[in-house]
This record gives sequence, C-alpha cells and structure tokens, in this order.
Amino acid sequence: MAYADQQMSSSKITALVIVALIHVFVGYALVTGLAYKAAQQVIKKVTTVDIKEEKPKEEEPPPPPPEQPDTPPPPIVAPPPPINIAPAPPPVQTVITPPPAPPVVIQTASPPAPPPPPPGPSKARGVKPKGQAGWAGRIQSNYPTRAAREEREGRVGVRVQIGPDGRVTACSVSGSSGSPDLDEAACDGMTRYARFDPALDAAGTPIASSYSTAIVYKLN
Repeated sequence: MAYADQQMSSSKITALVIVALIHVFVGYALVTGLAYKAAQQVIKKVTTVDIKEEKPKEEEPPPPPPEQPDTPPPPIVAPPPPINIAPAPPPVQTVITPPPAPPVVIQTASPPAPPPPPPGPSKARGVKPKGQAGWAGRIQSNYPTRAAREEREGRVGVRVQIGPDGRVTACSVSGSSGSPDLDEAACDGMTRYARFDPALDAAGTPIASSYSTAIVYKLN
C-alpha cells in the first residue's frame, strides 16, 4: 500500500512539471510573437508617414443670446435743471451821516414880572348875634309849662351852628340846667328865634360857623 501511494505521488509530480513546462513554453511563444508584432508595427510607423491636409474648421455660428425676462423699461429720468449760480453782489458800504447840529437859540432874558399888588385888608370876621335882646326875650317868655308849675329855674348852655344866611342849623346842650324840660326848650327857642350876622372869610364871603351862649330861665 505504501508503495502504491508513493508511486502515485511521483506520477502527480511528473504531471505537474509537464504542465508547468507547457505553460512556460506557451508564455515564451506568446511573448516572442507579441514582441515581433510590436517591432513590425514600430518599423511600419517609422517608414510610413501619412501627411494629411487638415481641413479648416468651419466657424460655428455664435450662440444665440440668452433670453432675458420681460422686464419693464427703466423710467426716463430727466436731467436736473442747470443751477445758475449768481455772482455774489458787491459789498454794500454803509455811510453814516451824522445828524445836523441843532440850531443855537439865543434866549434873551425877559424883564422880570412886576410884583403882585399887596393884598388888601382882610374882610374876615366872626359871627355876631343880630337883635339878641329881642329873640332872647322871646325864648325866655316861652317858659315850659310844667317847669313853671313846679317852679323850676335854671341856666342852659347851648352851642349852635350858623349857616351863611345867619340862621341856626343845629343846636346842642353844652351845659345842662338839670331839668330836661328847660334844656329842650332852650334849643328849640334858639332854632326858631335866634338870628346872626354870618361869619365872613378874607374876601368878605359869608361862611358857616358856630356860636355858644346861655339861656337863663327865671320866674318873676
């Protein structure tokens, strides 16, 4: 059995060697043939020169322009109006004219005014009773009835206001007699019966004034 295996492996090795040799030979033949054909092609290219006249290339028409989208035409802008730059005006010179001097007025001294005439004598005066005895008797004769019945006597001091016409305009008791009846009768009698020459001012014009007196009531 071992002998048969050994014989069989020897035959395999021999077959493999033969196959390898065949491949080497075939490869060599191929390489040699290909080298020969390549050498012939090189010689042919070297000995044969093809001169071909190149035809001029036809000019190709330019490509059409690209289509532009439909856009509105740009607005027409009018050019700005020309700007007229006026030349600067000449400088204005201001001439200040001084005002004319005021005229000189020469004033002559006027003669002094004559002194006023000296004032005349003053006509001023105070009030004076007019017909005092008559109207005093009438006041005393109008004795108050009640005071007479009670036999009351007294002295009444009075102060009266005299108008420019000489009549009594007001009366007040300046000194009471102690009897209201006598006091009242005294003022009433002065207002009704008393008369005066009115007071005068410096020009002699009647003016209002006052006068004081006393009425005495006494039973007979």
